Amino acid sequence: MPSDIEIAQSAELKPIVDIASKLGITEDELELYGKYKAKVTPSVWERVKDNPDGKLVLVTAITPTPAGEGKTTTTVGLSQALAKLGQKVSFAIREPSLGPSFGVKGGAAGGGYSQVIPMEDINLHFTGDIHAVTTAHNLISAMIDNSMQQGNEHNLDPRRIVWRRVMDLNERALRSIVIGLGGKANGVPRETGFDITVASEIMAILCLSTDLMDLKERIQRIVIGYTYDGKAVTAGDIGAAGSASVLLKDAIKPNLVQTLEGVPAFIHGGPFANIAHGCNSLQATRL
Repeated sequence: MPSDIEIAQSAELKPIVDIASKLGITEDELELYGKYKAKVTPSVWERVKDNPDGKLVLVTAITPTPAGEGKTTTTVGLSQALAKLGQKVSFAIREPSLGPSFGVKGGAAGGGYSQVIPMEDINLHFTGDIHAVTTAHNLISAMIDNSMQQGNEHNLDPRRIVWRRVMDLNERALRSIVIGLGGKANGVPRETGFDITVASEIMAILCLSTDLMDLKERIQRIVIGYTYDGKAVTAGDIGAAGSASVLLKDAIKPNLVQTLEGVPAFIHGGPFANIAHGCNSLQATRL
């Protein structure tokens, strides 16, 4: 049997406009990322939100076999089987993180003849959503340190900052670091570290938000640290919510691709399951 990558690279992709038409989504309701990837605009939900709900099948709690048959492979295979039976079907899964993709686990686009494509694009930068989450998260981090540098009006205790930094790679050397070294101009020295982007609270919030305003309101409530007398300080308190939200204005829109057999696939968001809810975005699921 050919390898996963050989199968994916030999597939004949259909234009994403044609894939979207299977769901009644028009070209005007797409933001194209080339011929085979697109983001779905909020206007689609506004148009269909009063339609009767379809049937929802949840695939979960499957430990991958040595051959790689886990949640994604099962979901893709089931969806293609339903399509073969004449059902109108689509599905939603998480976006792969570069950390696991370049680690022992590998990519997250399915396996064998149950894959989403273009596989390489999906497993790498895709439409940039995870990079946007990285930037939004680290903007808040930078604003925390700037707030302490510029007089510390919120009385933040540098020993009790709970908001760290993120990057979308496995990098154990940066898990625990000291920042602010090099003199007064470089900030307040303190301990912090990096987590992987998909463990960010921003990623979890992105996947639970119904629209951009809901996203902003949720970011405002994030606790980023505590004062010397133990009071919580939020992202809203330091004025970071609006800036972080605008960085996510495109990332909040679901991505549409296809399977090897042309079944529409929404791939959006990717919070880790060991520290968050571990499933794709609410917006992708409700479509």
